[in-house]
Amino acid sequence: MKQQQTFSNAGICLLSLLVLLVVAASTAHARSTKSGFQVDSEDGRLSVPELVSKYGYHVEEHSLSTDDGYRLTIHRVQAASYTNGTVVLLMHGLLCSSADWLMIGPGNALAYLLANEGYDVWLGNARGNRYSRDHASINPDDDNSFWKFSWHEIGRYDIPATIDYILEQTGHRRLQYVGHSQGTTGFFVMASIRPEYNDKIIQMNALAPVAFMGHMKSPLLRFMTKFLKTLDILLAVFGVGEFMPNKPILHEIAQLICPPNSTVHINMCAHLLFLLAGYNPSQLDPVMLPILFGHTPAGSATRQLVHYAQEVLSNRFEMYDYGKLKNVLIYGSATPPEYDLSRVTAPVVMYYGLNDFLATPEDVNRLARKLPNLKRSVAVNDVLFNHLDFLIASDVRHLLYEPVMEGMASAEVAD
Repeated sequence: MKQQQTFSNAGICLLSLLVLLVVAASTAHARSTKSGFQVDSEDGRLSVPELVSKYGYHVEEHSLSTDDGYRLTIHRVQAASYTNGTVVLLMHGLLCSSADWLMIGPGNALAYLLANEGYDVWLGNARGNRYSRDHASINPDDDNSFWKFSWHEIGRYDIPATIDYILEQTGHRRLQYVGHSQGTTGFFVMASIRPEYNDKIIQMNALAPVAFMGHMKSPLLRFMTKFLKTLDILLAVFGVGEFMPNKPILHEIAQLICPPNSTVHINMCAHLLFLLAGYNPSQLDPVMLPILFGHTPAGSATRQLVHYAQEVLSNRFEMYDYGKLKNVLIYGSATPPEYDLSRVTAPVVMYYGLNDFLATPEDVNRLARKLPNLKRSVAVNDVLFNHLDFLIASDVRHLLYEPVMEGMASAEVAD
């Protein structure tokens, strides 16, 4: 047993180093050099409440439970002058947390920009990350059954429970939703299998929307998809369902191999990130790397990654594949059913990058044709804009966040 545990720990360490770069490809953050805002390297060591408080905003931490017993912690951010504005929920991507929307700091990060405009900003945390690693009866450290979920359960349980809690707390009937990457996947799951939640959404604002992945271009991720199912089986054998928990050692490793004082052209991490997400060196500032790796990876279940690998190989937006025999027992068919996107009736506006290796224009356009209430599908006005840039680009405020906020305001006027 000790030899098995040593093997599994070593394997996880090696896989973690690789996926550390994958995480950064979908969630890295950078200082907005053109705006002149200077981030503090110590921000990577702060929790979300500490980070928000540091910059003079009001912050609250709320706990809620899902129908299947998971305990989630979400964060609320308001400007000092807040007076009962429109409610907005921001939902993070894979292996990430509510910190995604804060790390590039006031004047640049979307959570602060929305708060400045008078929004009541709520930041979600999916099950299994550092802020939502809890359950009513299952200990995640001792019982591997805690980790038997993918982003299907996030869409089925976590996002609905979060929406219900926020609306109850605020007294509002509907809210704005902003998701990035997996935050969009979970929404489309929810809106298709629990369509009653469409009526609770003013507008779904999808950044780098991920549903179909048949055209995913990253060569490293294409390679990883070939062994992720095997990885899922191996980790199940060794009783390890958690993937990439938030640990300081990864932050220290990142500081060694991704020096923040190097230029983007010689930074090894930067080049690997581009290989994963698309090449756009003018929008990435290595100064942000220590802050990024202080907050991410934030932890997830292995099945979340496996489910995405399944999407790449099947070229379908479908439920989790348990294998033919178990699929018959669960779904009544040998293959997992596809999500019915015709049931996503909430207004949707999508923003995509022309150079996004993970949410490619081809796959986003396919998704657009499936949505019955798509208002707009907008290509960001930068031919090199990639998956990474939705949260870290030096010009992200001008290129993306200002148009997103204008679109949200228009939806509220028409509401």
